[in-house]
Amino acid sequence: MEASTELFRSIGLSNLKAEETLRNKIVAARLTAVIFEARRLSGNKIDSNVGNFLYQLATELRNLSKISYLLPYVCNKEIENKSQLSAAMAYFVDNPTDPVDDEKFKAACGIGITVTPQDIKDVVTQLINENRREILSQRYKFNFSSLIFQARTRLKWADGKDVKSEIDAQTISLLGPKTEEDSLSIKRAKKKKKAIETQKSPDETSSIGTFNDVIKTLNFHKPGKNYKTDGYVVTDKTMEILRHHLKYTGGQVRTRFPPEPNGILHIGHAKAINFNFCYAKANDGICFLRYDDTNPEVEEEEYFIGILDAVRWLGHEPYKVTHSSDYFKELYHYAIDLINRGLAYVCHQSGDDIKGYNPLPSPWRDRPIEESLILFEDMKNGKIAEGKATLRMKTTLEDGKVDPVAYRIKFTHHARSGDKWCIYPTYDYTHCLCDSLEHITHSLCTKEFQSRRSSYYWLCNALDVYCPVQWEYGRLNLPYTVVSKRKIVKLIKHGIVRSWDDPRLYTLSALRRRGFPPTAINRFCAKIGVTMAQVTIDTQLLESCVREELNSVAPRTMAVLDPLKVTITNFPESKNMILSVPNFPHDSRKGNHDIVFGKVIYIERNDFRKTAGENFHRLTKNQCVGLRHTGYVIAVQSIVEDNGNVKELLAVVMATSGVHKPKGFIHWVSEPVSCEVRIYERLFKHANPAEVPGGFLNDINKDSLQIFSKALIDASVMSARVESRYQFERLGYFCLDKDSTKKKLIFNRTMKLREDTGKD
Repeated sequence: MEASTELFRSIGLSNLKAEETLRNKIVAARLTAVIFEARRLSGNKIDSNVGNFLYQLATELRNLSKISYLLPYVCNKEIENKSQLSAAMAYFVDNPTDPVDDEKFKAACGIGITVTPQDIKDVVTQLINENRREILSQRYKFNFSSLIFQARTRLKWADGKDVKSEIDAQTISLLGPKTEEDSLSIKRAKKKKKAIETQKSPDETSSIGTFNDVIKTLNFHKPGKNYKTDGYVVTDKTMEILRHHLKYTGGQVRTRFPPEPNGILHIGHAKAINFNFCYAKANDGICFLRYDDTNPEVEEEEYFIGILDAVRWLGHEPYKVTHSSDYFKELYHYAIDLINRGLAYVCHQSGDDIKGYNPLPSPWRDRPIEESLILFEDMKNGKIAEGKATLRMKTTLEDGKVDPVAYRIKFTHHARSGDKWCIYPTYDYTHCLCDSLEHITHSLCTKEFQSRRSSYYWLCNALDVYCPVQWEYGRLNLPYTVVSKRKIVKLIKHGIVRSWDDPRLYTLSALRRRGFPPTAINRFCAKIGVTMAQVTIDTQLLESCVREELNSVAPRTMAVLDPLKVTITNFPESKNMILSVPNFPHDSRKGNHDIVFGKVIYIERNDFRKTAGENFHRLTKNQCVGLRHTGYVIAVQSIVEDNGNVKELLAVVMATSGVHKPKGFIHWVSEPVSCEVRIYERLFKHANPAEVPGGFLNDINKDSLQIFSKALIDASVMSARVESRYQFERLGYFCLDKDSTKKKLIFNRTMKLREDTGKD
């Protein structure tokens, strides 16, 4: 039996569909087997209707025994329409175990029930009469698809095409053929609908505001209904195990966020945190924080603390904090059980020998069970040197990796278990069994773990323990950055960034230090949603979420990064003026703060030019400019210079009510306090630094950090605490850095304001 396009076309597939099917080796092999079995049952005669059913079986039903059960019904045309075939496959999802109850199966998919043309005609006539007034009024603008749905509800096993044909026939009989006016009317209705959709704002067209909105779009299994999930493996013990699981959990949704404590979490983890915690919360369930602490060589206490801190910063509280090491004893006993079942063995190949996807077969794969048990005990007791033995499982991952390692020897102190163990389980072995022990219902992970799904199911079923369902989703990638722990460590070691929380990075601690609100990060995760696709999201979406949040939570203040002194020679008062300025100009309910306006002020050096073109709307020798919040316009009287450098301006002020409205208004400070301002740009010059010749270290943007050490800021912010966020008027959003002292405040720029390209 050999797959070919000719074979697939023989059952009615188009050339294109036949070629597409042939490219998928698994589906092609399954369809080929189904066709030959169907030919045997039907005497080599397969019409296109049966052929379409065979294709649907081969592509949608993975259980070969169930396909074999269905084929006689399909070939004998006892199942003769799509409704019956869909019902048959749905029956197998609800009843996954053997043997199949023939009578219940036949009742579930309408075998033996005949729907005659007269039955269809009678039901359609009844529906036409029930909707007669609306049909005559709306004519061909009427939603006739609703009649098809109603007819199928009343005649469950009727063929959809036959129902539609009868509705079309009776409609023409009632209304006559479509007139020119009918066609124009339909076109106008479609055009009106399209115009309404076009006028909707982005917020109206997207109902996604929080991760709970994302959760509503998902169609995951209900607790205890694991077997209804595509690809879930059902054994003869599955249903009993699931009944015990439901009794233990009470039908509760249980998820987990399982990071490795060998680094700081990054923006991609924010999506995983939101997905796991929000899915549990939306379904009145619980979410564990489980540290996957099975590699003691790279685990440090700061990472344990940092991970929990990040989870809480994003607004989530774990139901329980657990560790894979909590289950080392149980995992060890499972390993012994696996050896006793002949499904694991001790191997002496080196790490280099078993790397890759085509390693030499292990000469120890078939060693006696008793021998593996003794050697595994020796491994546990430290009698075998590190690297001289591993415990391997007799299975193959979906990516072709043969016999993955379950345990390896490491004479390394463990942060929690101390020196009790010198053998440590791997991810492939630990992850699914810890999920099982915690009765996780939905094991949510990124798409790179899809190749581990079959081994996940295999190991749980091999040990006859509860098997959760693994659901994969596309990971979050952003351009112009790296999130790999290994690469960030290199950046730190080379002195390119200071630490894991350097604001140029996209770790959660770095984003926090830079001033990103956690609510904005959560909203960003909700906007990108949950899909299977691996995509790179433009940082503009993240920045828009941050700006939207900061616009409503960051009070306004004024700061000058590169100060230029201005002395007002005609200051209107004998002493400083105290001005009341709104914290949020768009919302007076959020109060005001007082600022000082005195004879000496400081403006941005680049807000002044001796001479400038007509597009420069700020201060020049011959052009005045407004001072924000003062009600005054300032004009240059004279310039104080030192060797050609402008040191100071002498100026006069005039009330705005007595002059023409100036072209621009600038910010300023008076009697300010000194501060340091750090301006951050992209750390890398290219969207994908890893693809740059020579590696990502050759792509560093040398201008990614600019420090203004002599900046000035209004004194009203002196009481600010670390992580306080402000909008510096005209400059952007800023956050008070943890390096600040009582003597000197230090601010990080979170991001610019929206660009206004029309003004200079």
